[in-house]
Amino acid sequence: MSGQNRQFSNIALLVLWGLAGLIMMLIPHTARAADTRATIEVNGHSRNLRLVETSRLKKTPRTTIIVFHAGRGSVTRLQRSLGLDDIARKSGAVLVYPVAIGGRWDVGKASGPATDDAQFVRAIITKLVADGVADKRKIYVAGVSSGGMLAMRLACESTDLFAGAAALIANLPADLASNCKPSKPLPFLLVNGTGDPLVPFNGGKASLADYTDDVVSTQASLVPFADAAKCSQQITRVDFPDRDPNDGSRVISEKLAGCNVPVELLRIEGGGHTIPGRRTPSSRGAAVGAQNNDIDSARMIFDFFKRAASGR
Repeated sequence: MSGQNRQFSNIALLVLWGLAGLIMMLIPHTARAADTRATIEVNGHSRNLRLVETSRLKKTPRTTIIVFHAGRGSVTRLQRSLGLDDIARKSGAVLVYPVAIGGRWDVGKASGPATDDAQFVRAIITKLVADGVADKRKIYVAGVSSGGMLAMRLACESTDLFAGAAALIANLPADLASNCKPSKPLPFLLVNGTGDPLVPFNGGKASLADYTDDVVSTQASLVPFADAAKCSQQITRVDFPDRDPNDGSRVISEKLAGCNVPVELLRIEGGGHTIPGRRTPSSRGAAVGAQNNDIDSARMIFDFFKRAASGR
C-alpha cells in the first residue's frame, strides 16, 4: 500500500471512530438502564429497594411503577419472571422494587408482624418526587402473589398516591376486603388463574409460604374498585387467541362496563399460580399449576396503565 493510500485509510478509520463515538454518546441516553440498590430509613428501620431508571438527556419527572415481589421471592427473580424492565427501558418509565422484611409483606393478620410497608412506600414516593425522578401524577403500583395483595391493600387505603394498580395471582385478604374503600376511582387490573392451587380463584384459604389465611374470590376482589369507579353490572368479554394450545390454559379479558376509570380482569382459564408469558424455574411443576404462554403479563400491565393515563 502506498503512503498516500495508507494516509487515506487512516483518515477514514478516524472518521468512522468519530462517528461511532458520537453515536455511542447519543444512543445510550435513551437505552441504558441503571439498576441501583438503595436504602431508606422508615420509623427507625432501614428498608431496601432497587431502582431501575433509564438515563436520558432531558431530566424530567417520569412515569413510575412500584412493583412488589412475592413474599418469599426476590427482586431478581421477579425481574426475570415478569419482564417489566425491558418495557421500561424502551419507554423511559422508572421501576421501583421494594424489598420485604424477612420475606413477608404486611397484608393482614396472617402475614406476621406489621412492617410499616405502607409508610415505606410513602417514603419512597416522597423521595422520588422530591428528587425530580417521579411524576406524582403518574405513579402506579403492582405486585405478584402476596406482593399483589400488598398492592391491593395500598390501592384500598392509600388511593391518593396512585394513578392505577395491578395485581397478579392474588386476591384480597378476607380481613381487608370488608374495609377496602378506595377514596377515588382508581384504574385496576387483576390477572388470576382459575386453577391456582395457592390463591384460590373462588376464595378460601391461601397456601403461600408467607400467607395462609382466607382470601375473598377474584370477583369479590374487583368489587371495591368497581364500586369506586361506579361500574355497571355488564361485562365486555374478549377471548384471546390460544397461541399455545399445549399449555392447558386460555386467556379471557373481562372489562367492566360503564366505569369512570377502567376496571378489568384477565381470567386465565386453567391457569395456575404462575405469571403468564415467561416460563421460569419457579413456574414449573404440578405444585403451582399450569403456565399460560398466550400473553405477556408485563406488556399487559404497561399497556393497561398507559390506557388508564389516556382515559381510555
